[in-house]
Amino acid sequence: MLNPKSPIQNSKSNQKRYKLLSLFIGFPSAFFLISALVSRPVLSAERLTLSYGLVRRSIPIASLEIYAITGKIDDELATYFKYAPKERLPQIREALLTPIPLNAVQVSQFLYTPIGERLLEDLAEVVQGETRSTGLYGIRAALILAAADPEGFTLLNILHKFPSRDISINLVRALQIANSFQNFVDQTQDAIALINKQAQQEAITNPADLISFSRINLLLPGTYQWQKQTITLEDRSRDRRFPVDIYLPQASIPKPVVVISHGLGSDRTSFAYLAERLASYGFVVAVPEHPGSNAQQLQALLSGRSAEITSPREFIDRPLDIKYLLDELSRQSQSNPGWKGRMNLEQVGVVGQSFGGYTALALAGAPINFQELQNNCPPLQDTLNVSLLLQCLTVELAESNKYNLSDPRIKAAIAINPVISTVLGKDSLSQIKIPVMIVSSSADTAAPALPEQILPFTWLTTPNKYLVLVNGGTHFSMIAQSPNDALPLPEQVIGPYPALAQRYVNVLGVAFFQTYVANQPGYLPYLSANYTSIISQPPLPISLVRAIDFNND
Repeated sequence: MLNPKSPIQNSKSNQKRYKLLSLFIGFPSAFFLISALVSRPVLSAERLTLSYGLVRRSIPIASLEIYAITGKIDDELATYFKYAPKERLPQIREALLTPIPLNAVQVSQFLYTPIGERLLEDLAEVVQGETRSTGLYGIRAALILAAADPEGFTLLNILHKFPSRDISINLVRALQIANSFQNFVDQTQDAIALINKQAQQEAITNPADLISFSRINLLLPGTYQWQKQTITLEDRSRDRRFPVDIYLPQASIPKPVVVISHGLGSDRTSFAYLAERLASYGFVVAVPEHPGSNAQQLQALLSGRSAEITSPREFIDRPLDIKYLLDELSRQSQSNPGWKGRMNLEQVGVVGQSFGGYTALALAGAPINFQELQNNCPPLQDTLNVSLLLQCLTVELAESNKYNLSDPRIKAAIAINPVISTVLGKDSLSQIKIPVMIVSSSADTAAPALPEQILPFTWLTTPNKYLVLVNGGTHFSMIAQSPNDALPLPEQVIGPYPALAQRYVNVLGVAFFQTYVANQPGYLPYLSANYTSIISQPPLPISLVRAIDFNND
């Protein structure tokens, strides 16, 4: 049994609370839409009807409205609330009245994308109006109309806009989904508990030599001074134009290079903290912005200037952006006097988060797995791995094309919260030969830890592989806030103390790339359960393992 006060158990409760808060990777508006719709079972239009087979019970919407505004529980509502934990009641009031910062155009644009329509179809299995079609179209209409109402886009207002006098909640279907979710959570927590146990045993069996770790304090920046430059690249063969931030350390010899790939809906500032830290340790860092899957693309969708979240072609263009970038750096290091002799472009590392995690592993040698995509797409209706909605966009690509996405200059890769279970899969990931570190978050609802990082880690066959688990971390814990964010994320979605999660990324990123890209073996001891146990601290304790032995659980 897990300790109820442990960070693992807390992350389990967070997963229940926010199980579908982020529909896909790096798309903040999904939080608001999902939170609105997941919360709907406690609401009604004029009446909320709960059906379980032949048994039907209903609650007046007026009772919920009075409770939301005044806190008073009338007799009809009291019948139902007596079964609810008292500590949850304030959360219901808050959910009813909290404004959702989206307008009608933004809501409409998202709901008419293929991913948005898939979400509506799934919700219509549980939330229905007076007819089957009223459920799907009623949910969409209520969201758009409420978002356009001057009184504000709140859950209570969504109910008033629902085009049906009665909303029926299919409890049988809801319980089926709940049971699937509980099984999913239980399996995830078992795997997380095993990883933490193995890391603790490793730290006990091989106690840390504190003297060896005192030589280099990775919690502090390095000693190199650096300068930042921004260039714009144009790959005319793909009609692709994108900016790149270059962090150049002041050094007398060519320095190894690290490329950072941002996630969907983010930009090149989201990991500027890591770029600065790596540059201070003598790495040349290049941070491109992927134009078809960045914050600007998200803003275009929400403003009505684009009809898609991202194009399937981004699964090809993102790795090609980085290959083109490395080619251009090679050219400029020969022709640009300010860059000549400053870059070692045969020793390159890559790090990416979420969609960028896929990008990093594709460059590391894992090809798109079209057979796996055919087997798993479209995702099953009951799937709780919402990242599959993004991965399955790839089925629209022409399988006959031979996409050469790997790059032999890449000598090591870090994938943070990657989405890889289906677009890459076991056969593809097993082809990677270079060192790989996968970073996973136990409370990640966008790219769930078990299917997207833990199991894929076991598929890696490279001898130098590492899995880092951030207990209590979310999909957004390691992303720095950007001035270009299309929408702000609520604190409960980001999770506790993101600065601590980002500190871990800095420390382990430096140790990993110094070891496997800069060929500095003195940093290898920092890639151990011993060292992570030293720097680990609440509320986000971490564990590091080199393998997972499910057989001895």
